[in-house]
Amino acid sequence: MPLDVIVLVLFGALLHAIWNALVKSGSEKSLDAAMIALGAATVALPFLPFLPLPQPEAWPYIVVSALFQFAYFQLVAASYRAGDIGLVYPLMRGVAPLIVAATSSIVIGETLTGGALAGILTISAGVLTLAFESRNGGRHAIMLALINACVIASYTYVDGIGARLSGNAISYTLWMALLPPVLLFAWAFASRGVRPVARHVGRHWWRGLIGGGGSLAAYGLALWAMTKAPVATVAALRETSILFAVVISAVFLKERVSIWRAAAACVIALGALLLRLA
Repeated sequence: MPLDVIVLVLFGALLHAIWNALVKSGSEKSLDAAMIALGAATVALPFLPFLPLPQPEAWPYIVVSALFQFAYFQLVAASYRAGDIGLVYPLMRGVAPLIVAATSSIVIGETLTGGALAGILTISAGVLTLAFESRNGGRHAIMLALINACVIASYTYVDGIGARLSGNAISYTLWMALLPPVLLFAWAFASRGVRPVARHVGRHWWRGLIGGGGSLAAYGLALWAMTKAPVATVAALRETSILFAVVISAVFLKERVSIWRAAAACVIALGALLLRLA
């Protein structure tokens, strides 16, 4: 994989870890997740007039992606309510690239080299080590995380194909960001009422704007990378975001970094190196 692609995907992984930390630290996780999606759409809007429209073949993928993104954000919030981020986040992000790697030859006809497959398996092993190290959370949290891993793998395929068909990965990403907040806030208004939702947005709008901008940039970088490298390798490299999550938890949240977390970080770094050499 080219070095510039690796660097940009790693930067996107950092942004991904930051916005997940914002959701986890929030008081209303479902609304905070919806605000992240709204922030992404808000950031996307000013750039749309300066970019070409996605090709017609890509629009069905944008619609399907919105449905998967709706499910994804709902499951992120539910998972963080049910379990510790040290259990849930690694499971969601570690299992998804394994699913993509195992099925990519069938779904999109991509054949991985031995080195790329070794890198994917190594990164996933490191991420899953962090999940098994965690002592908080239970069966319900694990089930939600595994379901969301399937959702992540699904929208990875949808958006990987859609970005390639669109003719412009950035344009695809920005248009894709517009529909999920519509679905998420329609659900929030129906289930919670307009006034409580509006009150929360008014108090915490900055969380959605910062997190949404990071979310959009992170995913846009990943989709661009998928036009330059195999989807499965990019999907695996994105999961190095757990490394940044460990650093954030230690430096900013003052959480203890166990020997398991340090070992997992080294394994993930080794997997990223294997992808660079593949």
